[in-house]
Amino acid sequence: NSDEFIPKCRTCRRQAREQSGEGDHHEGLSSDEELTPTEVDEFQKSKDNVLEDSRKIFEDVHADFCDIRKILLKFQEWKEKFPDSYCDAYISFCLPKLLNPLIRVQLISWNPLEQNFTELEEMPWFRAIEEFSDAENLSESK
Repeated sequence: NSDEFIPKCRTCRRQAREQSGEGDHHEGLSSDEELTPTEVDEFQKSKDNVLEDSRKIFEDVHADFCDIRKILLKFQEWKEKFPDSYCDAYISFCLPKLLNPLIRVQLISWNPLEQNFTELEEMPWFRAIEEFSDAENLSESK
């Protein structure tokens, strides 16, 4: 029975740790999930490669089209100059799909499990969308 096997394994590992004098084990953490130094190095290299590649994604894109704030400004101008056309294009439904790749690139290195991680609400893209939303709500109330 697999339910009986798990506690026996834990007991065996605990007894082995006690005999070997390992004192740095924390109850509730699985030693099966610990990474070897080789695995850690491979993961770090892979992570560094992904981050390096992500920096190159928008290298050849004009600055007006890879900055969320500038993109949203263009949509705000459209809404102010041509409100009927803006409304007919269902822009509010299109923006999440349009901004998704830009936001994902900015979130590649974000890790909420790190001690000094940046809150989502503090990220520039979040603030830009929030400002756009506020401006949109303000213009709708007028």
